[in-house]
Amino acid sequence: MNPLISVIIPTHNPNGKRLNKTLIALKNQALLQEHWELIVIDNLTPDTSYIPSFDFSWHNCAKIIREESLGLTRARIAGINASRGSYLVFVDDDNVLDANYLSNVITIFQNHPNLGAIGGKSLPEFEVEPENWIKNFWVCLALRDLGDEVQIYSFDQLSKQEKQHPLFAPIGAGMALQRKAAQFYVDSIAENVNRLSLDRTGKSLQSGGDCDINLTLLEAGWAVGYFPQLQLTHLISANRLTKDYLARLNRASSRSWVQVLDAHNIHPWQKIPSWSVIPRQIKAFFSYQPWKSPANYINWQGACGMFEGLSGLTD
Repeated sequence: MNPLISVIIPTHNPNGKRLNKTLIALKNQALLQEHWELIVIDNLTPDTSYIPSFDFSWHNCAKIIREESLGLTRARIAGINASRGSYLVFVDDDNVLDANYLSNVITIFQNHPNLGAIGGKSLPEFEVEPENWIKNFWVCLALRDLGDEVQIYSFDQLSKQEKQHPLFAPIGAGMALQRKAAQFYVDSIAENVNRLSLDRTGKSLQSGGDCDINLTLLEAGWAVGYFPQLQLTHLISANRLTKDYLARLNRASSRSWVQVLDAHNIHPWQKIPSWSVIPRQIKAFFSYQPWKSPANYINWQGACGMFEGLSGLTD
């Protein structure tokens, strides 16, 4: 008998302490284990014995799959292909789910069968106390609390409304999918090299994979939603709170945001010539004044990434 839920953890060389917290939170789920399976996708962790060294014995239906193609999107696809549940939940290796998370996923999908993807709150637990200015970049760190009201969006291709990616659309951390929706996404992306590279790959901090999932499902007639009862704690390591890391992240995120909208024929901006990227970045240097503060520097890097994305738009 197939489980109701497949929990999928894509991971590459994870921090042991944080992954253990992720697993303990799963172990403490209110939903009985017989109703869900655990799939860990080892995405080319250098030491092949590392992931199996974690304790999975507490779950009767846990398995580890080695994905040899590096990249978060490919790892998620491997998890979807290996899953059997009616509903799928992506859990990052630094996510700590609320004890009722899986139970709530089932209830929400059963009450809203038109939803393809859902998500909720992602609240921080910082390894070190962050400086105040870092709060301006929480969205880059996949942190959010959008309040206690349910928000749902759908797109009707027959109407004259413009297709959108709503701000409350699910993020990758804790994203839950209906099986049919997940399979539709996999089929749509299988041969598309550009979309396969929209998310984290090696040292690249690209981060458009979750947006690509949302837009793919919206185009297929599914709705997406924010549900505050889906709550997780996102463990933020100290190295992710530095100016340099956030600058790299903002630059890559800005570039991939343009790319993912382009992949779905959403063009709020004009294509710019590739030769103009560097002059625009230099001009932005003086308008953003990155030497004045870390926040200014990170915002300038975001602008640089945006120009790079705009130069690569399809004609």
